[in-house]
Amino acid sequence: MRIYLAGPMSSLPLYNLPAFKQAADALRALGHEVFNPGENGAEALLDTDPTLIDKLDFRRRVFRADTAYICDHAEVIALLPGWHRSRGARAEVALADAIGIPAYPIERFVR
Repeated sequence: MRIYLAGPMSSLPLYNLPAFKQAADALRALGHEVFNPGENGAEALLDTDPTLIDKLDFRRRVFRADTAYICDHAEVIALLPGWHRSRGARAEVALADAIGIPAYPIERFVR
């Protein structure tokens, strides 16, 4: 199954990348194809001086790639804890819902 991971990033330490990686690893171990937004550019923030980032441009580029995967490939969205507090994750879930892709808590896939 092609799974998109959605969850909070920007408001959490290390952009919540460890939780995204753990979820992606667990899903891949079960044989799923996983799109992990943390592997799609967010990790670049860790090594970049925040004063040098054009945050709006960065977020647009990343969100464009993320939503393209949802539209073009995703069969389901796996929701990490706290997703409902993330504007980006809520937008991803709304997009998925609008095009008929279901979204479920990550616990539905891995325990």
